[in-house]
Amino acid sequence: MAQSLIKKVAVIGSGVMGSQIAAHITNAGVPVVLLDIVLKDQPDRNFLAKGAVEKLAKMDPAPFMHPKNAKLIAAGNLEDDLSKLSDVDWIIEAVLENPQVKADLYKKIDAVRKPGSIVSSNTSTIPMHILVQGQSEQFAKDFLITHFFNPPRYMRLLELVTGDKTHAGAADMIRDFCDRELGKGVVPCKDTPGFIANRLGVFFIQCAVNAAYEFGLTVEEADAVFSKPVGMPKTGVFGLLDLIGLDLMPLIAKSFLATLPADDAYRSINIPHAVIDKMIADGYTGRKGKGGFYRLNRDNGGKVKETVDLNTGAYRETAKVRLAAVENAGKKLRLLCEADDKIGKFVWSVLSQALSYAASLVPQIADDIVAVDAGMRLGFNWKFGPFELIDQLGADWMAARLAAENRVVPAFLQKAAGRSFYRTENGRLEYLGVDGVYKQVQRPSGVLLLGDVKRAAGKPITKNGSASLWDIGDGVLCFEFHTKMNAIDPDTFAIMQKSVGIINDSKGKYKGLVVHNEADNFSAGANLGLALFALNIAMYPAMEDLIKKGHETYQMIKFAPFPTVAAPTGLALGGGCELTLHCAAVQAHAETYIGLVEVGVGVIPGWGGCAQMLGRAFSKKRRFGGPIPPVAQVFETVSVAKVAKSAFDARDLMYLRDTDGITMNRDRLLFDAKQRVLELAKDYKAPEPLVLNLPGPTGRAALGLAIEGFRLAGKALPHDVTVSKALAAVLCGGERDFTTPTTEAQILELERIEFMKLVHTPETVARIGTILKTGKPLRN
Repeated sequence: MAQSLIKKVAVIGSGVMGSQIAAHITNAGVPVVLLDIVLKDQPDRNFLAKGAVEKLAKMDPAPFMHPKNAKLIAAGNLEDDLSKLSDVDWIIEAVLENPQVKADLYKKIDAVRKPGSIVSSNTSTIPMHILVQGQSEQFAKDFLITHFFNPPRYMRLLELVTGDKTHAGAADMIRDFCDRELGKGVVPCKDTPGFIANRLGVFFIQCAVNAAYEFGLTVEEADAVFSKPVGMPKTGVFGLLDLIGLDLMPLIAKSFLATLPADDAYRSINIPHAVIDKMIADGYTGRKGKGGFYRLNRDNGGKVKETVDLNTGAYRETAKVRLAAVENAGKKLRLLCEADDKIGKFVWSVLSQALSYAASLVPQIADDIVAVDAGMRLGFNWKFGPFELIDQLGADWMAARLAAENRVVPAFLQKAAGRSFYRTENGRLEYLGVDGVYKQVQRPSGVLLLGDVKRAAGKPITKNGSASLWDIGDGVLCFEFHTKMNAIDPDTFAIMQKSVGIINDSKGKYKGLVVHNEADNFSAGANLGLALFALNIAMYPAMEDLIKKGHETYQMIKFAPFPTVAAPTGLALGGGCELTLHCAAVQAHAETYIGLVEVGVGVIPGWGGCAQMLGRAFSKKRRFGGPIPPVAQVFETVSVAKVAKSAFDARDLMYLRDTDGITMNRDRLLFDAKQRVLELAKDYKAPEPLVLNLPGPTGRAALGLAIEGFRLAGKALPHDVTVSKALAAVLCGGERDFTTPTTEAQILELERIEFMKLVHTPETVARIGTILKTGKPLRN
């Protein structure tokens, strides 16, 4: 792959968005010049930009994927440091949404920037033609809009808007960099108010708020519907407003009303609500204020979650709701809309308006429905875009119901009569164009999606209820989890072992294996529900068999004569982490949160995690001598269940090796992992089993002193001490001392013994039960 032409970037404006955009660019290893104005009566002329960098280091969630990235930002000011723009390749403007302020700044930038550099604005409210008005011809050619979503590290959408004069090379350079280096889903948009995601998302939110009032729903009821049941984030509608700030909505409304066409449907739904207006006036603007639709009441030292009454504005304790309509509908969206109660009417009211609005805006806001759906999935974290939701309802059903209610049926919806907006034809995904003709969904070069593979193949090579094996081409297979949270169970191991056998028996047809899935999380670890069931009925032999089966399976993966590459994203915890530790290589998505967290449920890593972490610690070139320092390093990581906050952080914790790859864009993860398999397969040799000189009783005594110190300081409770001592016993090699080598098989045996001792304790059973019931660890 050709290297990016963007080697240095400047961001003008160090506010919330500008500073976080700068931080995320450093996540790609690219240095950034961050400039802002000079404050009067402030001795430090770089005060704003410097202060922004300091704030970035303290933010949670962290905008930096690794703390060291902060050093890549050079803070400056617009009076003394404009000359620093002379050697940057991309200049991003993120200043006040004031056309005159931007126009004056652009002239200053144009005077000092180097030929061929690109300038873009992060605006979402000012049209392109106004931004380039009065600027030089060359500036207009090098200018575009790059609209990031907040927070830039975590929100994948980048809306890209080009003007009539923007040269193709500029757009291509930014698109490629943002895609490959920043991990963005780059969506081309038309130069219209709010572009795609904000135009549709704000309309949807306003419809939902209006309908909640109309049908008498509580905040909790509305959020219980427009969350998981319809494939939207768990924040719901009112929770989302709390997150983005209630006071932002009037500002967006003002912008929309000033720029949208006179007949735009948004004008008819922009209805004020007295309670919400009063909340904003009183400072109840959401999480950044005194609270919003939800708040935590800390009176009398407590933490009671409260919710606003939409009619009175008074707070009351948040209620848990169960909605019969939602439970009866299951995953069938049409059934939910057909429910003959306030919930069904509410859902239909919101979706019918929002989806009709989306259908009426193509091709006005984007050339095709693929861009619109991607915008809502990536910008608002919807699981399904508007046209995918219409397909769930049925285009004919929706059109018929709109007509029956004497409402306008959008022309594009009429064009889909008797058809769907998406279809699979000859194993390929197609979408309905605005001309009524189906077109193939195109993937960028270097993007390989397992969903496309499955669509083309029709059926896997082998499968059961927990996992499947797919052929992803060029002699590479892909092992896929598909349990709840991709938890690992005996059936998972069965398909994994079968996969190894299939490749071994293929006589060279298959070169290697990728372990990957397209769920939000790679694997949450072992199936704790199954474990708790076994423990509650004293099925200890079954539990021990599961430990042995895990050891056997992961050893097969590690010592297979072909390479296995794990390609995780999201959570990779416990047994999921242990699987990656046994693979020949890992190609991790940058947003991989990996860790051995077993101590939280009262056990230790039981599927070889201890052995593999010891192997990595002892093999480090730069480490203190003797056997205790590497053992102590592993103990420190595992005993407190450290989880990496990114793939880069995972390298520091040894969950990833320096030789493991990191992919910024998750859509490119499977392709990159496949290429890694093919590269390794050229001259692959399986590793030799570990043989380590562990410190034995001496090391265990040293770790015991540390454990006792934590206990005396109140940082370790009684069962923490028990679990930590079991971990220390394994890591130190049991009763063997430094002079007696300990084999990998012997470490695995120690794992099994100590693990089984722990699951016999009621404290461990209580921890497992609590985490399953509450999702929170029990300290006992």
